[in-house]
Amino acid sequence: MEGSENLIGPLDTAYELELTPAQLKVTHTALRSLYDDLGHEEHDVQEIVAEVLAKLPDEHAIRAIDLDRERRRTSDGR
Repeated sequence: MEGSENLIGPLDTAYELELTPAQLKVTHTALRSLYDDLGHEEHDVQEIVAEVLAKLPDEHAIRAIDLDRERRRTSDGR
């Protein structure tokens, strides 16, 4: 196939993303919700979501992020 040398491989990093603590917490929460809502027939997607969640900090670290404090810090320009 022409141009296939430019395709991203299945184990290649496709994208890097920098997140603030608040963005990280929201992303983790959204992925966790998606994971929990997927049914048995969507096991392949659930597996991919689990792989992404495994790359994020653990549940304890995510819970420690205070969204109100983070929002105040960003609105204050800090």
